[in-house]
Amino acid sequence: MLFNSWDALQHTLLVGTLGYIAVIFLMRISGKRTLSKWNSFDFIITIAFGSLLASLMLSKDTSLAQGVLAIGMLVLFQFIITWISVRSNIFQGWVKAEPTLLLFQGEFQHHAMRHQRVTEGEVLAALRTNGLAEIEQAEAVILETDGSFSVIKKLKDSSASALLDVKGYPKQQTA
Repeated sequence: MLFNSWDALQHTLLVGTLGYIAVIFLMRISGKRTLSKWNSFDFIITIAFGSLLASLMLSKDTSLAQGVLAIGMLVLFQFIITWISVRSNIFQGWVKAEPTLLLFQGEFQHHAMRHQRVTEGEVLAALRTNGLAEIEQAEAVILETDGSFSVIKKLKDSSASALLDVKGYPKQQTA
């Protein structure tokens, strides 16, 4: 169907605009954490936001109040989950993955790479992106909880305290 009615277009225009404004308002008041780099939990919430906004814009069976309430509920759930996460390491472990060591002192950590489904080429690209031409110039490459790569350049007499929460990093070397 190419066109169903002017009424349907008017509904989409009006409810879509108001729904969009409501989403922006709710995202703004919910704080920076709602819009931070994504981990799997954030990704799911963002997809749900999009789905709710699409339903609100295109379905005459969904009222503006229902759509805004549903989006508000997701914002509230996101706030509650993150609030609990920063206060409980156990709960945070359920919701958020831990960073993973992929390269350590010039050697690929193949087991971790297979587990995280990362190729050597992706690790090498991360090194190049950070201006390193040799893997030996890197102390570590870490797959972060949001899917990005962190590259730590070769350390000189450092405690490497920023690596303490990285899965696979030898903790005894930081003492």
